Amino acid sequence: MTQGERLRRARAWIVLFMVGLVLAGLTAFPLVTESGWLVWWATDPGSPLAGPARHMPSAVAWVQHVHEGIQATSRSYPFLAYGTDWLAFAHLTIAIAFIGPLRDPVRNIWVLDFGLIACAGIVPLALICGPLRHLPLWWLPIDISFGLFGAIPLLLARRHIRSLAHAMGVQALRYDPTTIPQAG
Repeated sequence: MTQGERLRRARAWIVLFMVGLVLAGLTAFPLVTESGWLVWWATDPGSPLAGPARHMPSAVAWVQHVHEGIQATSRSYPFLAYGTDWLAFAHLTIAIAFIGPLRDPVRNIWVLDFGLIACAGIVPLALICGPLRHLPLWWLPIDISFGLFGAIPLLLARRHIRSLAHAMGVQALRYDPTTIPQAG
């Protein structure tokens, strides 16, 4: 594989990851509308998901419960949605950080490492906070999957970037505390 092909593939995986972050961020804004759609998909006989949803009554009940909670909160305490606005903003901001590896992948491979650490952090967050927030256990793998699926394009991009760096005869930059100038 040529250096150009490796570069294109690395960038494609990074763009895929960025698109995922942007979509996740944008979907954190209209929660009332989205949860209403999910209830419709799960309960309306004309929806494509209604058939399979019949076999998962606890999941349908959970979706309805979540929608009711979001609606009630939005109606009585709309300022609480500001927290999910910040969540959305964080996703969009993190996506911007990946412009660095798009421009200079070898020099900015550390951004992919940061993304991989964040993806790994989703697992303990879901396992600790999910039960604290009374989420059903079957929901935790769904949340954890965001970290696992997010790590795939980052790992693939990282592999291409490391091969590209090796072919160029340079070492991909990594965090090295010994390179930080000491005061004094």
